[in-house]
Amino acid sequence: MPKSADVPARVLTVAGSDSGGGAGIQADLKTMMAHGVHGMSVLTAVTAQNSLGVQGAWELPAEAVRAQYRSVVDDIGVQAVKTGMLSSAVLVETVAELLASTDAPAVVDPVGVSKHGDPLLAAEALDSVRTKLLPVAAVATPNLDEVAQLTGVRVEDEAGMRRAAAAVLEFGPRWAVIKGGHLPGDPVDLLTDGTEEHWLPAPRHDNRHTHGTGCTLASAIACQLALGQEVPAAVRHAKAYVTGAIMAGFPLGSGIGPVDHGWRTRNG
Repeated sequence: MPKSADVPARVLTVAGSDSGGGAGIQADLKTMMAHGVHGMSVLTAVTAQNSLGVQGAWELPAEAVRAQYRSVVDDIGVQAVKTGMLSSAVLVETVAELLASTDAPAVVDPVGVSKHGDPLLAAEALDSVRTKLLPVAAVATPNLDEVAQLTGVRVEDEAGMRRAAAAVLEFGPRWAVIKGGHLPGDPVDLLTDGTEEHWLPAPRHDNRHTHGTGCTLASAIACQLALGQEVPAAVRHAKAYVTGAIMAGFPLGSGIGPVDHGWRTRNG
């Protein structure tokens, strides 16, 4: 189905549910709404989750994930896909196979742990992420903990980010965004395809309520790609969006609150 002036760009998230609404498919769909695209979802897992952490997680069977994906893509179509929590090797390989058959860019957020440190990816699935999922990614968006999980590279400075990006690109994604938010000082991300290099600085806001940042950034990149932006512009726009969302993050519950996906609307 071709995109027309009357039909918004369509973006699909393949991810887990966050019952607290700050991350996962909830964050993805809020981000998509904020970008004016039509968001769709393939649920991979259900979590019991709040501001304090993840209390439980239940993975869906591969056939349920495959059926959801085919149902959406074969009828409605997509201009971009974003992946998040894929908790097992079976799900990673299932989703990688589906992405390989889809003519749309995939933004892969290789989710390994939650904001609270709860594991969201089985250790035995790491090799499947490296060999099956990353090779079909247009853009991969690991944070520094996920870089260490996938490559063994531990980043302590911006030179380390270059090494990390090179290691991630060896697995086959066309572009890598190495997120430097865990380093001291103002957060700087590195976007590169191994030839071009784009450093993306932003001010560090004094706000601990940052739940959902990774999901939000990857979804915003997917939205921008679906809207026709090239990767460098898409990532710059997405970075600006998530920086504003972090600045506007608000407290919920007794722990870490979410970023504000609707900050542009609320701020006029």
